[in-house]
Amino acid sequence: MADFHKYSSVEIFLGGRSYDIEVCDGFLKGLRGIVFKDGFRAVVVTNDVVAPIYLEFLISQLKLSFSNVDSILLPDGEIHKSWDSLNLIYEYLLENHCDRQTVLFALGGGVVGDITGFAAATYMRGIQFVQVPTTLLAQVDSSVGGKTAINHPLGKNMIGAFHQPIKVICDLSSLQTLPKRELSSGLAEVIKYGPILDMHFFRWLECEMGELVATDRTALAYAIHRCCEIKASIVSQDEKESGLRAILNFGHTFGHAIEAGMGYGVWLHGEGVAAGMVMAAELSRRLGMVDEAFVKRLTKLIERAGLPTKGPVLDAADNAGRYLELMRVDKKSEGGEIRFVLIDGPGKAVLRAAPDALVREVIDACCA
Repeated sequence: MADFHKYSSVEIFLGGRSYDIEVCDGFLKGLRGIVFKDGFRAVVVTNDVVAPIYLEFLISQLKLSFSNVDSILLPDGEIHKSWDSLNLIYEYLLENHCDRQTVLFALGGGVVGDITGFAAATYMRGIQFVQVPTTLLAQVDSSVGGKTAINHPLGKNMIGAFHQPIKVICDLSSLQTLPKRELSSGLAEVIKYGPILDMHFFRWLECEMGELVATDRTALAYAIHRCCEIKASIVSQDEKESGLRAILNFGHTFGHAIEAGMGYGVWLHGEGVAAGMVMAAELSRRLGMVDEAFVKRLTKLIERAGLPTKGPVLDAADNAGRYLELMRVDKKSEGGEIRFVLIDGPGKAVLRAAPDALVREVIDACCA
């Protein structure tokens, strides 16, 4: 890892919709590879936290390739991953007569990326967009793979579409301004890749977690590159989550219930996933799929990333019942049966159901 270059590229192979994920250090160097025909228009979608830091620079760079560059400012936060924010984009595009030659640029974290991608998927039945993720979570997960969505009060990411970007630009420079809590949230999505597919990477994380928390650029570059490699391989095999891709949701069934139950934005996405991974690992243990030592090892790594390992109480009267109710509104559920991503031995994930009674026991054991 010491010799790992901070500039690298990972390709997602999807035939005519293949694209590169650029990992660079030095703001937005990956933009140099973007060339558009005359007449194309760029619209940057960002939020009121990211805009003061990066918007002016991005616009100045895009003006080298586009004759017309505009921007749309959204409110920040998971609570705004909604119809209202989506309509702000639609209204701007319609009022400014944007056509199919318009290219959207999603500048921000996972919320901006998901909303912008969904707008691109649906405006005029589909226009091009570029992901410019500025959080670790978005760089290793949500910006890659073409899943776009908004939230509904009854379920996270339940309204959306698959729509691939034409490029993803992950710039390490943007992580230097990331609040510590947001960095930790992103580390949850980094950690998940180990238990589901790559225990060598998991062992690397155990050695390098201190460097990652300290935002060491070389460690971050390797982690982002490896996560994108794993996700690119999975997405190339299963673009629309009909099978293999579901394993990327390790910890997410419990985590999404936490986010919805607490109210979007109270717990960050990665915080919910972190506690959810502990629950999923414990459920795997109780089903005889992993041993206690593995659960403790994963829990310790999550703690070192500055993440919660206990889920919150969502209902004092029937906490497990509330979790189960929320988890039934999950894209992996079939016929009302909740299916979980579980660990069938370290480095191997499976999708399967579990008895409600056992899930209740796990929730009771794993909530603060």
